[in-house]
Amino acid sequence: MSVRVGVIGTGMIGQDHIRRLTRAVTGAEVVAVTDIDGDRAASVAGGVGARTMPSGADVTGSADVDAVLVTSWGPTHAEHVLAAIEAGKPVFCEKPLATEVEDCLRIVEAERARGERLVQVGFMRRYDAGYREMKELVDAGDIGIPLMAHCVHRNPTVPEAYHSAMAAQDTAVHEIDTLRWLLDDEIVSAQVIRPRRTSKRFEHLQDPQIMLFETESGARIDVEVFVNCQYGYDIQCEVVGESGTIRLPDPARTGLRSAASVRTAITQDWKQRFADAFDAEMQSWVDSVAHGAASGPSAWDGYAATAICGATVEALHSGQVVPVALKDRPGLYGGTNQ
Repeated sequence: MSVRVGVIGTGMIGQDHIRRLTRAVTGAEVVAVTDIDGDRAASVAGGVGARTMPSGADVTGSADVDAVLVTSWGPTHAEHVLAAIEAGKPVFCEKPLATEVEDCLRIVEAERARGERLVQVGFMRRYDAGYREMKELVDAGDIGIPLMAHCVHRNPTVPEAYHSAMAAQDTAVHEIDTLRWLLDDEIVSAQVIRPRRTSKRFEHLQDPQIMLFETESGARIDVEVFVNCQYGYDIQCEVVGESGTIRLPDPARTGLRSAASVRTAITQDWKQRFADAFDAEMQSWVDSVAHGAASGPSAWDGYAATAICGATVEALHSGQVVPVALKDRPGLYGGTNQ
C-alpha cells in the first residue's frame, strides 16, 4: 500500500519533490496539494492526479493523507510541522525546520510530548554517496580522532535578493549540519572573517565569507562561502585526523584530453550535484513512514542548525567569536535529558 502524501508548498523545491515522489520514488503517491498561489497548486496537482486544498491545515487534517511534505516559505514551516505533529502524522520539512530558534524548540517539545519522532528535516547531504562514505571512514577510525575539517561552498552567482546573512542561513547551513553529523560532535562557537569582497557581487553583499567553528571536543572547522565564484557549483570537504585525511570526491565527470590540455566539466548547480542524494533522501523518508519508524535528520538537528546559523549571523555583524548555547539534548534524540 502506498504512502499517501499531502504537499504544502508548490514552489521550485516542492515541485521537485513531487516529481521525485511520483517518478523516482517507490511506495508513495501525492494525493493533496496546497499553495498560497492557488493557480500554481491546481496546475501542479493536475499533473499528478492530486486534488488541491485551501490551506495547510486542510492537508494535515485530511483523513486520506498519511504523511505531510512541507516545502512552503521558511517562516511558515513551524506552523505546518506543529499541525502535523498534533495530527500524529509523519512530516518531512525542507530546511529550515523553522526560522526562529523558539519555534524549533516548540517542535522539539511537541515531539517529546508525544513520545515519538515524526519529523525529518531536509538535509540531503547525509544521503550523498561521497559524504556517506566519509562518515563510514570517520566512524571506523580510519583517520584516528578528527582534528580539523576544511569546507568550500561556491556558487557561480546568486540573485540580488540574496543578502549577507543568507551565506549562513541558506548556504553554509548544509556544511553546519553535515559536519555535526560527520564528526558526531556539537558546534559550540562561531566566528566570521570578511575577506576582500569580489567585484562580481551586488553592492549590499559580503562575499566571500570564511566561517570558523569550534566543536565541543575542540576540533576546528573552516567553511569558505563564495557565492559569486563565476565558474560553477563547487562543494569540497576534507576531514583531517590524527593519522590520515578523507576528502569528498568530486562528481564523476569525463576528462577530455585535446589541444595540449586536459579539461573536466564543472557542475553548474545544486540540483545537478545532489540529484541522487535528493532521490535517496525522499526514498528513505517514504520507507520510514511505511515502517512507522522515523529516521534521518531530526527536529533536534533542525533546531541545532538554526541556532548555529543564528550565532554565525551574529558573528558576521559583530566581528566577535559568538558562543552557541544549545539546550540539553532530550533522550528522544539520543541525549540524556528526559
